[in-house]
Amino acid sequence: MKKINYIFSIIALAAALTSCVGDLNVTPIDPNANTADKALVSEESYTQYLAGLYTGFATSGYYGANGSPSISGLDGGASQYIRGLFHHSELTTDEAVCGWNDQTIKNFHYMTWTTDDTFIYAFYSRIFMQVSASNEFIREAKATNLAFANKEEYIAEARVVRAIAYFHAIDNFGNVPFADETSVVGQFPEQISRADLFTWLEGELKDLINNSALAAPRANGYARADKGVAKFVLAKLYLNAEVYTGTARWDDCASVLADLMDDGYSLHTSTQGVYSPYQELFLADNDRCSDEIIFAIEQDGINTTSYGATNYLIFASTGGDMDPDLMGISSGWGGLRTTPEFYDKFSSNDDRNLFYTATQQKSIDDIGEFTNGYAFMKFSNRTSDGGYGKEKGFVDTDFPMMRYADVLLMAAECAARGAKIDGLTAFNQVRARAGMPAANGLSLNDIIDERGRELYQECWRRSDLIRFGLFTGSNYLWQWKGGVQVGTTVPDYRTLFPIPDSDRLANNNLSQNQGY
Repeated sequence: MKKINYIFSIIALAAALTSCVGDLNVTPIDPNANTADKALVSEESYTQYLAGLYTGFATSGYYGANGSPSISGLDGGASQYIRGLFHHSELTTDEAVCGWNDQTIKNFHYMTWTTDDTFIYAFYSRIFMQVSASNEFIREAKATNLAFANKEEYIAEARVVRAIAYFHAIDNFGNVPFADETSVVGQFPEQISRADLFTWLEGELKDLINNSALAAPRANGYARADKGVAKFVLAKLYLNAEVYTGTARWDDCASVLADLMDDGYSLHTSTQGVYSPYQELFLADNDRCSDEIIFAIEQDGINTTSYGATNYLIFASTGGDMDPDLMGISSGWGGLRTTPEFYDKFSSNDDRNLFYTATQQKSIDDIGEFTNGYAFMKFSNRTSDGGYGKEKGFVDTDFPMMRYADVLLMAAECAARGAKIDGLTAFNQVRARAGMPAANGLSLNDIIDERGRELYQECWRRSDLIRFGLFTGSNYLWQWKGGVQVGTTVPDYRTLFPIPDSDRLANNNLSQNQGY
């Protein structure tokens, strides 16, 4: 992406959006219109910039949902970070289809995307904008003579934000352009191999976990990066090590998970009585669930708005005969549904079985017809006491990017693959919260299905299916996989997305991923 060469040195103050990230309740800095040496002149400006890094996950731009998106030339909604992550992580799997005719959106479910796909370019660009903005913050904060109390903590947080973006890069694109705060501004970045990026990320995350400047888990407020977030990303890196490098790291993953399980997190099990404890995790006041949510991307119907993130998940999942009021919104967009193969993994008494079936047909005969396929009702703009978010046009529901339930399920998988950790107890904690009977043992088939039931719409499914050998090939078929209603085999090179043509042609240092 050519923008990575100059975004390093461009930031500005915005005036129309506020951040709700923990105690960073300030107007965030927009990394798009002024030079760092002119903008970063005070402790407040560094706080604003850090808030801007978190906002990069939450919105399309720094001027609200209807303002200018940070990625020029692309639709603001489609280029939002979490929406792009959903396109890549969920629309490519058995979990979700989208029936719209928006450009190439159906190609994600058909698994027929190409190297010039606009949605792939949008997400790729968003990842490296996060990397670039983080690099610039770290570089300037290290170089400045300005002294303030939170300086080293802010630098550590920015490094965690960068690590999250690089994790999504290694998982989705593999061999990518690489730069950090020491890179020369203005030069085209070199391409790093997937294995070498794994090594860099491992070292970076381990250093952050041991860094006294980074806050202890849950110590610096909700939705802020801390040691718990760094441990979670490192656990994910080890969980997928065999995919990324060819060498499994189950024991290392289990060790990090055991550490996380001693950090004070727990499953959210209390309830106000209107919804189950599980669904409270996905409501407009889900910031109440900080006992389980390790890291969230905040949304606010007034102050932090976008057409992506949970706004997309809730509005796009509502259509047909569904009552938008039940979802706490003004109207539905009629797009997202699930496949019959995925729905069949749920029993009727599972608290996580949150689908609208009344006037929908189960089979997706026509992917463009919203009433074909059961609709999602997991995320909602209603509150745990039965009320509503602040607005019905934009939602207050935060996106839980990292949850303790995932930690428990990762532990179960590590145990099933031979690591020394009590995975069965962890597995049954998750099942008990959902109202399901305890398992007597662990099998990999049980674990992949349980991960689907627990974590659907949370952007882990593609990565999970790849790790279990079910994403490509013919071991597992679902409707419209490969562009055929009954499903068909897909070549293995589809486990990675292509480096977008626009970036590869602009930067001669980049080679295309195999198969494209």
